[in-house]
Amino acid sequence: MKTGDKLTIGLFGFGVVGQGIYEVLQQSLSLNANIKKICIKEPGKKREAPADLFTTDYEELLSDPEINVIVELINDAGEAFKIVSTALKNGKAVVTANKKMVAEHIAELLQLQEQYDTPFLYEAAVCGSIPIIRNLEEYYDNDLLKSICGIVNGSTNYILTKMIDEQMPYPKALEKAQFLGFAETDPSLDVLGIDAVNKLTILIAHAYGVVTHPQRLLHVGIDRLNPFDAKTAEEKDFVIKLIAQAIKLTNGKIAAFVLPHYIDKSSQLYAVKDEFNGVVIQSSLADKQFLYGKGAGRYPTASAVLSDISALRYAYRYEYHKLNTHAEITDDFYLRIYCSFEKITQIDLKDFEWVEEFHSQEVRQYLIGVIQFKKLIASNWFNKKIISVIVCPDGVIEEIDTRKVKKLSHLLAGSHFVEKTSETLSNLTKELSGI
Repeated sequence: MKTGDKLTIGLFGFGVVGQGIYEVLQQSLSLNANIKKICIKEPGKKREAPADLFTTDYEELLSDPEINVIVELINDAGEAFKIVSTALKNGKAVVTANKKMVAEHIAELLQLQEQYDTPFLYEAAVCGSIPIIRNLEEYYDNDLLKSICGIVNGSTNYILTKMIDEQMPYPKALEKAQFLGFAETDPSLDVLGIDAVNKLTILIAHAYGVVTHPQRLLHVGIDRLNPFDAKTAEEKDFVIKLIAQAIKLTNGKIAAFVLPHYIDKSSQLYAVKDEFNGVVIQSSLADKQFLYGKGAGRYPTASAVLSDISALRYAYRYEYHKLNTHAEITDDFYLRIYCSFEKITQIDLKDFEWVEEFHSQEVRQYLIGVIQFKKLIASNWFNKKIISVIVCPDGVIEEIDTRKVKKLSHLLAGSHFVEKTSETLSNLTKELSGI
């Protein structure tokens, strides 16, 4: 595709976003783009467009030599990959909003782009109307990017806002999110953190040149949070957010994960409420920059898709400048975490490097401590539904004080420690703070 070429579009999917794209293109004559054919699954459904535009045969779009752009907006990630890969092989530029498909097949899609020299754009796959990928590609195309962290799923953010601001129980907050259309009937992709980790997989490819699979990255959603955790957040003047985070450590390796976080008022993410998304990018020279906006819905997503279509007019494509930096994901770092449970015997205190706080109430107990990330993942208690784990502010720690580790190891010697009272843990905290 060359600069100035007329864009003749084959559109897959005519749902909320697809219809939005159709309507906008009817009004945007300056784009020099038109939809020639739309592939749908249910031909009998009434649609607000001429009937001769629709077909159920996707080969009509993929084989048509006049169609030079495929816009893919279907839900099925497997079918989406077949469509996109075939389109790229046929020399057609592709625009998609399917984050699951991009995240799970990013290695193959990179190879296809290079092999067939065809643009493939997917700004709408991450944070809706927020131009995060374009910023990472164009503005942060150097080695000075320190971290990227953000609220990338509007459904979970809406639920957490209700839990914190209105003390609404999780099931009721979820029900309200579904009623308003912010969460699906089956909300598992959102509340389990799967949607967020798919988006993080895409972001780290552009931020750090790391090509990985979502299954390689730890993700925990909000379904295990307890009203007690929200109450503790309020007492500490925090809010709870589900955060997708990637940090470049001093050794050049990347710490990346999706976990609930306690956010304090010093963070720009503190005030991101309801269905909105927000991303904080930190670089060595520019310090922190904040992007904010609606991350889903007909118009925010259509806006991002339209931006990609528009960019194809001047033959824009992602350059992936950082792919040759040889960065890699690491589990060798530490986290400061809040952990709540019914009884302290439900976790293994020996997994922690040290404990900073312990509080016991009639309904629930919690501690704040430092734990090695890979030890957290490997523990036999981390994935239990009855245990909440939340990352504390500035929770990523590269190195720890070995004196504290040695002291704590000595104090924890013997299984009798877990039977001690909160007073013992309080004394431990005081002793460690004085080292």
